[in-house]
Amino acid sequence: MKSIIQFILSMAIFGTIGLVVRYIDLAASERALLSSSIGCLFLLFIFKLMKKRMTWTVIKKNAIILIFSSVALAGNWVFLYGSYDYTTIANATLGYYFAPIFVMILAPYILKELLVKKKIICIIIAIFGLILIVGEGVQASNTNDLLGICFGLTAALFYAALLLLNKFIKNLDKLECTILQLGLAAFLLMPYVFITEGFDVLSVSRNSVPYILILGIVNTGIGFWLFFTGMKNLNGQSIAMLSYVDPFVAIFISAILLHEQMTAIQILGGALLLGSTLMSELKIECLFKQRVKTTM
Repeated sequence: MKSIIQFILSMAIFGTIGLVVRYIDLAASERALLSSSIGCLFLLFIFKLMKKRMTWTVIKKNAIILIFSSVALAGNWVFLYGSYDYTTIANATLGYYFAPIFVMILAPYILKELLVKKKIICIIIAIFGLILIVGEGVQASNTNDLLGICFGLTAALFYAALLLLNKFIKNLDKLECTILQLGLAAFLLMPYVFITEGFDVLSVSRNSVPYILILGIVNTGIGFWLFFTGMKNLNGQSIAMLSYVDPFVAIFISAILLHEQMTAIQILGGALLLGSTLMSELKIECLFKQRVKTTM
């Protein structure tokens, strides 16, 4: 039960990222730099409290994959934070949750996994759902909405790349891996931010400072810590189901707190998209057998 609560809390924390980002008066790349830097330092502090040590021999063996995965993490955050600037939190989140579909499409080529009929059907349903969401933006001629959804999809593609690259990281503790990826992402983002945005990040408004700390410590640091702590004692199917706390929290915030509107067609599209990605992870036959056993 403790693991379930920890994992749900981590998902709820991730679901509030869009709200927190809205109150930070900086460019998306600057937010990404600060969240990765602060998150890395916080998790490093936790790592030291747990009296763990970096396994440098293992790190060296995974160095190239860690660098590429850190590039993917940096790109993921830059585009995700950017998507919140142009569209509703709900639209940005739904675009971002296309990541599992990208993984399913790319896995046969990268991981040599079979693309079974069930997953092909889920991909088709998810694409149809996405078309409904984007189609409403086209009909409304809302350029910002379309750009925001495209940013969300780009973030999803980077996140899918991160998930696939992480499959190739061997014998490295997940918390240790996250600290390294956050630190490398910050290191890679630093020159990009200073070239494109200058030193504006150093003259951030006072009103933004509390939200920067929340983004770095709570949404990144504590969020990832609870995520890895909780998932240790959960099976894959439980993780897949509980992961949907994140988009539902984000959509709730978008609709109830910020009063951002979604059309009925976009709601249908979102339901198809989220439902298809959930169904792709669930083993329906196993669930059916389990129910039969409990009723006998």
